[in-house]
Amino acid sequence: MDLNKTVAIVTGANRGLGRHLAAGLVERGAKVYAAARNPETVDLPGVIPLKLDVTDTESIAAAARTASDATLLVNNAGISTSAPLIVGDIDDVRRELDVNFFGPLTVTRAFAPVIENNGGGTVLNVLSVLSWLHPAALGSYAASKAAAWAMTDAVREELAPRGISVSALHVAYMDTDMAAGVPAEQKIDPADVATQALDGIESGVAEILADDTTRYVKQSLSSSNSE
Repeated sequence: MDLNKTVAIVTGANRGLGRHLAAGLVERGAKVYAAARNPETVDLPGVIPLKLDVTDTESIAAAARTASDATLLVNNAGISTSAPLIVGDIDDVRRELDVNFFGPLTVTRAFAPVIENNGGGTVLNVLSVLSWLHPAALGSYAASKAAAWAMTDAVREELAPRGISVSALHVAYMDTDMAAGVPAEQKIDPADVATQALDGIESGVAEILADDTTRYVKQSLSSSNSE
């Protein structure tokens, strides 16, 4: 995909990885809708702020009407409540699934016909190493990302005949607000992750593994499946 000719919408673009993805797309010549629940918090030069709440179907439909020229959707918005599955607040578990699974699915359903009508394009889902690694302390988050990975694979097959490719970005800890309590040496620069993600989109890579931890876990998963 030639990003210089792309019209992109990035969810959760007001901070963290989403902001870096939007900035990188602008640098590569794309037109960028920077989507956020509160678009007034988008302070990135060169983008078009867009109101979008991934848990609100009316908000999603309105965004799809506004960004009717989109050819690239980046499903970046997400949350982490740190809820374990058994003793955690069940409302937190539901909220995480709403944002991290149903959110990107609903946004993709809304934008698939838009991208198709514009001649095809790409969807990028921002996932996690916890799509494959499921620690009890982050059970809710891991479950939501595992579900989103399965959704990504299924949607890739479903959208391919419509001229839409679907990629997944997997990463461990990044130096963002979500991982504020993680030691710095365990975190990767989100700007580097954004660069890898955009390179992967340009090259048509189905799964982009952004750090050594993620590559190790994926390799271990493949090894265990072959035994």
